[in-house]
Amino acid sequence: MKTFGRTGFTLIELMISLAVLAILAVMVNHIAEIMDTRAREQQLYSAVRALRGAIDAHKRAYDAGRIAPLPGASGYPKSLQVLVDGVDDALDPKHGKLHFLDRIPRDPMERNSSIPAAETWALRSYASDAGSPRPGDDVYDVHSRSPRSGLNGAPYALW
Repeated sequence: MKTFGRTGFTLIELMISLAVLAILAVMVNHIAEIMDTRAREQQLYSAVRALRGAIDAHKRAYDAGRIAPLPGASGYPKSLQVLVDGVDDALDPKHGKLHFLDRIPRDPMERNSSIPAAETWALRSYASDAGSPRPGDDVYDVHSRSPRSGLNGAPYALW
């Protein structure tokens, strides 16, 4: 018997093609998740650097006498909003206010967009212990509230 112009795919060929496509789809999805996580980690690193730099600049201005000293104050800002709102320049009142940030960046690991940016960060006061950071009368440091760990294995709270 002769077969005339038999064309098409067998069921086995179709199943193998679908299996290969499924494997590729899973790999692409995994790579996309890693790229999204890496982008969020870069944003977290930049935001933490900006916040810590602004906190340090506030402390340097306080130590230089540009911010009026208060009894018992550490020289660190009372809140993150102070860095945006600014403080009066004690050395040059005509200059106006000293501003340290344009805006408070959001913690990129916080996915709930209804939370205000300042509340996405965990704060550490100057009086708190480094082993158990907690908020207090001032803002000495900030870190992410996320309980997850980064691609490098370090918890985001320790960045």
